[in-house]
Amino acid sequence: MATAPILPEVVGVIAARLRIRLPEELWIADVSRANPQATFRLLSGIRAGTTAVELGEVTTDDPAAAGDAIATHPSVTAYEELERTADRVLAKYETTDTDLYEFVVESGLPIEYPVTAENGWYEFDLTGSRAEFDRFRAAIEDADRQYELLSLVHSTDPAGLLTERQRDVLTAALRAGYFELPRDCTLADLAAALDIDKSTASRVLRRGQTRIVKWFLTTAASQSPERR
Repeated sequence: MATAPILPEVVGVIAARLRIRLPEELWIADVSRANPQATFRLLSGIRAGTTAVELGEVTTDDPAAAGDAIATHPSVTAYEELERTADRVLAKYETTDTDLYEFVVESGLPIEYPVTAENGWYEFDLTGSRAEFDRFRAAIEDADRQYELLSLVHSTDPAGLLTERQRDVLTAALRAGYFELPRDCTLADLAAALDIDKSTASRVLRRGQTRIVKWFLTTAASQSPERR
């Protein structure tokens, strides 16, 4: 399917957030529809042959039930609960559903964790060049997947790619010496100073760093002598 460019050809990076309907056959589609009030977050994942090993969390009023729904799903071959509170469960599991990873390979543009799933839909952020984003959108449309573009920001300035929270956390990390070698503060120290949990601090840092690095590499590549 031919796809018209979204933006004119200019140097810079696109930061987008998309919402895509989960394929009916995926385990997370089943579990999220069966638990419509729960929020499922894929924090990280890696494909290992015919399966994928993932780290995920669920926030819900009944974390035990949500965890059991994941653990007993036929597509989940192994499940280990790592932590549970009154409204959250964190677990590592292995699944035979690898469609997400295959789709990422086909589209050529990696998604940024966490991937959030709610009631049969998942949301995620993408950062890349205009051409990369156009290819990703074409892959979605060729796969005939229902999707919504929630936000799209184009910028030639890295500061424009960061949310206010990402900027605040990155600034605090820089001032505290988190990026020094050796580090002057740990992730736990940074999270405590910001009054957020470690997983949130790590997630915000990773997203912010990813966006800045992609902006830098894309801009540098576009300005190299070979591309002029």
